[in-house]
Amino acid sequence: MTDKPVTLAVIIGAHGVTGEVRLKLFGEGPDTLKGYGGFTAAGRMLTLQSVRPGPNGAVARFAEIGDRGAAEALRGTELTVPRSALPPLAEGEYYHVDLIGLPCTSSTGEALGAIVAVENFGAGDIIEVERPNGKRFMVTMQAVTLGDGGAIIDAAFAE
Repeated sequence: MTDKPVTLAVIIGAHGVTGEVRLKLFGEGPDTLKGYGGFTAAGRMLTLQSVRPGPNGAVARFAEIGDRGAAEALRGTELTVPRSALPPLAEGEYYHVDLIGLPCTSSTGEALGAIVAVENFGAGDIIEVERPNGKRFMVTMQAVTLGDGGAIIDAAFAE
């Protein structure tokens, strides 16, 4: 496992005039951000002072952002932490970031490509696999077995 940065939220705009920002969250909710305290954002560190539920996700205040102009300038900025800062997982759980780039083979041994995205449209996680020829297909996680160094996809789902 590498210690690559993991995006937990994105600043989507300013909230008010005092430097608060609106966040789009990629986790379980605003309270999960409290355990980190600091985030890397566009090459600099931001220190979390407060976070609460808000429109489209959360509203946060960072020590380094003092006014609306500074908040607006960060629109689109990802808030990341090192992978090693994430809490440990229970058996059978995974972080999406750990799946991206995993090589995939079918249950019959055919090399399929690599995972390029993990989506969830409401009924559970779906992985997107890119074949060596550039074509992509999606498969539900129920048809995937994660193993050391790769994913095995039930051949019936491997297009």
